[in-house]
Amino acid sequence: MAPDFYGLPTRVLDNGYLRLEYLVGAGPRLVRLFLAGSEENFLAEVPHLAWETPFGRYTPYGGHRLCHAPEAMPRSYIPDNEGLLIEELPDGVCLRQPAEVGTGIQKTLEVHLHPEKMALTLHHDLCNEGLWAVELAPWAITQLRLGGVAILPQMVTPLGGERLLPNRHLVLWPYTHWGDRRLHLYDDLLFVEALPIPSPLKVGYLNGRGWIAYLRQGVLFCKRFAPQIEQPHPDLNCNVEVYADEYFIELETVAPLCRLEPGRTVRHTEQWEFYTGLEVSPALEDVREIIALLDLERNAPVPRTILAYPKPGRLPG
Repeated sequence: MAPDFYGLPTRVLDNGYLRLEYLVGAGPRLVRLFLAGSEENFLAEVPHLAWETPFGRYTPYGGHRLCHAPEAMPRSYIPDNEGLLIEELPDGVCLRQPAEVGTGIQKTLEVHLHPEKMALTLHHDLCNEGLWAVELAPWAITQLRLGGVAILPQMVTPLGGERLLPNRHLVLWPYTHWGDRRLHLYDDLLFVEALPIPSPLKVGYLNGRGWIAYLRQGVLFCKRFAPQIEQPHPDLNCNVEVYADEYFIELETVAPLCRLEPGRTVRHTEQWEFYTGLEVSPALEDVREIIALLDLERNAPVPRTILAYPKPGRLPG
């Protein structure tokens, strides 16, 4: 029997360590991710969520998707329910949607599974198929199941070697409250607990460490990206954002803002890593030990955001 996601056809990528399921008509969307030996989807599934827009009914589905920032209604929520083009690759797949009605932006998600471990690389491409330049930033959003804690490393070293200038900031969305019990602030780390609380929470900041993580039931999911803190970013200069509500938690990375001319493509890359069998609580000292044990602070090179002319989805890198 062919796989499906609540009636929508899917296909599967499997490297023996990870099994990844993506939609074949809508999207680009990654809707399920299973670790070897597990039958639980690590990604959130929210097929019941949808809302009307001037362009039709938008459904987030859950899982992983690509948007362009800054967020705006309805531009950020144009339906992508049909017309997906699929190119199978030796180690993955390239998913390309038609240019969006109303924006002229074409989204492409290119997936490469690592051959020997629980890891993958995601290239997020935005191509301007319109007639005029657009200022935007690629914005990669991953919806995860509740029950864990997002781990957000902070910059603690002084800028320029002196302590006269600020070296970090935290951005809150209007519906977020300082007293929210999901939010935990420490000198070197910020935690967001993924609890089933109806009121939404969203925070963002400029991350210079190049990674964020989610710890849930003995599994640590690490997202890596190339921080370009010298470049301007959306949302009061955020390159990492976390949203949480009663259904899921989102780990989001945001590339620098760029002026995307007609016919040009911008690419934002994430590398995902998974670590299992971690007998650890989400307590601060335990998390610090896990960060050191897994060497999450190591310098793992991730391609920087690039602008190029070639066909979207097959840029170098």
